[in-house]
Amino acid sequence: MKSFLKTLKESQKPFQATLQALTSTNAQPLTSTNAQTSTSTNAQSFSCDNIPGIPQNGNEYSKLLGYSLYFFEAQRSGVLPANNRVPWRHNSALTDGHDVGLDLTGGYYDAGDYLKFTLPLSWSLTIVSWGALEWFEGYQLSGQTGHLYDMVKWGTDWLLKAHPSPTILYVEVGIDTVDHDYWGPDTGMPYPRPSFCIDASRHGTDVAAEAAAALASASLLFRTKFNQPDYADLLLQHAVDLFNFAETKPHQVYTVAVPQAKEAYESSRYDDKLVFAALWLFQATNQIGYLDKAIHYFYEFSQDEWTSAINWDDHSGSNYILFAMLTERVGRDCSPWKAEAEKYLDGMVNQRHKECHLTKGGLLWLKGDSDSASLNVALNISFALLVYARHATTSDKTKSYTNFALSQIDYSLGRNPLNKVYVVGAHHSSPKNPHHAGASGGTDIGNIRHPPVSRYVLYGAVVGGPDKKDKYNDDREDYARSEVTLDYNAPFQSLMAYQVMHANYPPPYLAY
Repeated sequence: MKSFLKTLKESQKPFQATLQALTSTNAQPLTSTNAQTSTSTNAQSFSCDNIPGIPQNGNEYSKLLGYSLYFFEAQRSGVLPANNRVPWRHNSALTDGHDVGLDLTGGYYDAGDYLKFTLPLSWSLTIVSWGALEWFEGYQLSGQTGHLYDMVKWGTDWLLKAHPSPTILYVEVGIDTVDHDYWGPDTGMPYPRPSFCIDASRHGTDVAAEAAAALASASLLFRTKFNQPDYADLLLQHAVDLFNFAETKPHQVYTVAVPQAKEAYESSRYDDKLVFAALWLFQATNQIGYLDKAIHYFYEFSQDEWTSAINWDDHSGSNYILFAMLTERVGRDCSPWKAEAEKYLDGMVNQRHKECHLTKGGLLWLKGDSDSASLNVALNISFALLVYARHATTSDKTKSYTNFALSQIDYSLGRNPLNKVYVVGAHHSSPKNPHHAGASGGTDIGNIRHPPVSRYVLYGAVVGGPDKKDKYNDDREDYARSEVTLDYNAPFQSLMAYQVMHANYPPPYLAY
């Protein structure tokens, strides 16, 4: 470990100069459409046909992949780049971090409001990076590698800002008691926007580990797919420091130190995230010690036989898959890990887990987890199934995992009792009213249903999804169904990259 860190540090320029050079908002992306920013606010004249960079012909999944990347652009905070494609978004939150003497501008708003949270952002970046490492060809075939580069880097640049020293990590900017009393465009967001951090005396094991995983996975992406070794080294150094911080005792969830985050993203555990981060650091560094740490934490906290959903709060299922893949890769006995992974996945596919069933329309439903964000549960499991499928112990399992994952993707794209496409702007049946203040065009917190149809189309946003009876009410006030978030789109985007490469039939909605 020490020799690795010494080599890495000696290869870098002084931290501040490197950070400024590599995260500059004026830096040109690897590939870019260089489209000019539009100043139009007329929603009627703006359609998917004139969004630069969205594929219009050929593979329909390429268009959906492009839409998802557009959604992430619609969530940008800070000074927008010259190639901004979202005409109703503006430079915003330009004083973030000033209350603590830092520049915390940039990054992404987490959902339909104007708050920024490190925990769900980090999870989302990891899932996007993981998916891109698995199915990068999908981005290449769709002409989306430049937008992928910009999308991930916009998030990782902010994480670097949020980690100004080894034992400080900013985990929230803005506060719900102020932000949620406002409904309107980004030009009028309310203040103050306080900044909240964890530090050496106020630990947050879970969020520090989560950010470490995000930066480690992104470093792999920038090193192996974008040939950006300097930036990859910078990300990796921060990932190592954050993991060391996460390991510092006493271990605790970050909402003990930052109770202001409880309402939005209250974390229930940290042990799974220590394992998750160690597994990603092993991949990013090839240091076998990280794999050994992951195994140690797995057994220390008895993480076997979990049956909960995969999401920003629970990584157990994804850890089983990573263990199986990585032990196989290094030639260790992977059979117990594959058994654990397949017990978990079989339970989802065959609904053997407690409180797990299919709706009448065929959507995977986990009681509690699916009560809000039902599609996120199904799409995260689909992501896990497709990542693992080729590693399964039998060809029958490979087929079973693949077919089940495709059934959940198809459900989200129209093969459901309502023939509804749960991706905004993709089809005439798509939701028109996602829970999103900026896209709505409304300004009345007392009546967020006005206007009756959102003024701007939030192309690519995946909504929370239907209820357990396969019903969906297109009502932005019903945030359990209509909310949009970074972590809802992360698995969807990766799945669309997979579909670009492998699908042998078009999305179901083309038949309607």
